[in-house]
Amino acid sequence: MTNKLTLFVLAASLVFGACKSNTERGNSPGERPSVIKMEEAKGQPEEAEITAAPHVPAPIGNRGPKKLIVKLLTTEIEGEIADGKKYTFWTFNDIVPGSFIRVREGDEVEVRLKNDASSVLPHNIDLHAVNGPGGGAEATSAVPGKEETFTFKAMNPGLYVYHCAAPPVPMHIGNGMYGLILVEPAGGLKPVDREYYIMQGDFYTKTSAIKEGLLEFDNDKAVAENPDYVLFNGKKGSMLGTGMIEAKVGETVRLFVGNGGPNLTSSFHVIGEIFDNVYLEGGSSVTHNVQTTMIPAGGSAIVEFTVDVPGEYVLVDHSLSRAFNKGAIGKLKVIGEKNPKIFKKGGF
Repeated sequence: MTNKLTLFVLAASLVFGACKSNTERGNSPGERPSVIKMEEAKGQPEEAEITAAPHVPAPIGNRGPKKLIVKLLTTEIEGEIADGKKYTFWTFNDIVPGSFIRVREGDEVEVRLKNDASSVLPHNIDLHAVNGPGGGAEATSAVPGKEETFTFKAMNPGLYVYHCAAPPVPMHIGNGMYGLILVEPAGGLKPVDREYYIMQGDFYTKTSAIKEGLLEFDNDKAVAENPDYVLFNGKKGSMLGTGMIEAKVGETVRLFVGNGGPNLTSSFHVIGEIFDNVYLEGGSSVTHNVQTTMIPAGGSAIVEFTVDVPGEYVLVDHSLSRAFNKGAIGKLKVIGEKNPKIFKKGGF
């Protein structure tokens, strides 16, 4: 009996000790550490640098948390979806995808969303990087001509999608209202030579009943998930010809890849390259030596690789009818010296 009692007391003390250590750390089992994320953002607010695809803002580097202001304008505009074909896009800052936003974990971010006076419908923004109701959607719902503001603390490092969440949500996203926000970890990401922003989206079109020669959103095709176009950066051929991204032999390349959807999952692949590192779904888990990575609608991935041989490398959604028939195709042009030890035409 004494032995059983002794064992019981020992077990209880071990359990209690474990619970106490968690309490002393301030974190329950599985709870994220809060020290870095809740650092105070110091200094006067600064306007954040934001960029249009395929470009990204400068890396954050090793700095402390700041107060940043992000300005976004929602618009309903006519733009070219393919050569000679116009479409009624709904946008953030007149571009598809919307501007790339880059912040650091611990930053306090003030989002100012203005709905252009020429818009017909209300718009808002849901940022997947936000811990709060609707990702900010309700707080930023703005009728035409009005501006709404909210502030959030960037607590979780990763690459996140943002999009309009005004009803009907699939229509707003299907018209191009999405983009990416990167929350860099404290200390920044490791340096690379080149960084680019690529975002896939599926588009469902029909001839406009209002204006000749103009395409508009087709809800029936969207519900059936049967797009006419699956595109990188909002236009067929946007990353071909003069739009190709570039690198030099020996350089490291990092691609921030998002999928706005609204429906299709992307199978992102670079023909002739192997991803050295893939940050799965844009988070902290990294896997290596990957040929193709899946990116869900409303999701993202960060892929990194080194280019060893010159040439033109084709970027595709490896659901290949989308690439060669619907537009999900682009190119990376690599210049530099040949390396026959790695690749050459002919045998030994």
